[in-house]
Amino acid sequence: MEKKFIMTAFGKDRPGIVADVSQLVYESGCNLEDSTMMLLSDEFTIILLFSAQKGEVEEQLSKECRRLEKEKGISAFIRPVDAVKPEVEKAYSTRTLHVEGLDQAGIVYKVSRYLADNSVNIANLNSKITFSPESGTAIYVMEIQTQIPESTSLDDFDKGLARIGDELNVDITW
Repeated sequence: MEKKFIMTAFGKDRPGIVADVSQLVYESGCNLEDSTMMLLSDEFTIILLFSAQKGEVEEQLSKECRRLEKEKGISAFIRPVDAVKPEVEKAYSTRTLHVEGLDQAGIVYKVSRYLADNSVNIANLNSKITFSPESGTAIYVMEIQTQIPESTSLDDFDKGLARIGDELNVDITW
């Protein structure tokens, strides 16, 4: 029976960090299915979805995660997840939301809370701080891939986004 796991791992950026983590997955007899990896500050971060065909691999994986931390300085954690069964597609449209404005606390929270309150799912979210070339002012930029239920009134939804944008003094566009 196939088991699926999610692993999160991070450590000081250096050549070989991806090889060290993927070696653990490979040597445990697992198959890497999906991943997101990126540099955040000076930490390299990894999120993996992988599957194992053999039975009790979870204990071995946990042991290997502890070894990674001790020997390589990579903090890694695994969690089993339910194997996804094919499900009837829910009716939604996909749109990418772009948010940009002066950096301040609460942008991610207030936008994501509005989305959640309107049953809009976040499929992917990326954000970063850039600096204005003219003034050096910190500008927060966020892109969110959303899944909006077909039953949502886009006019009302867009008006609510405009209110959030006004409150935060940021531009929110599709």
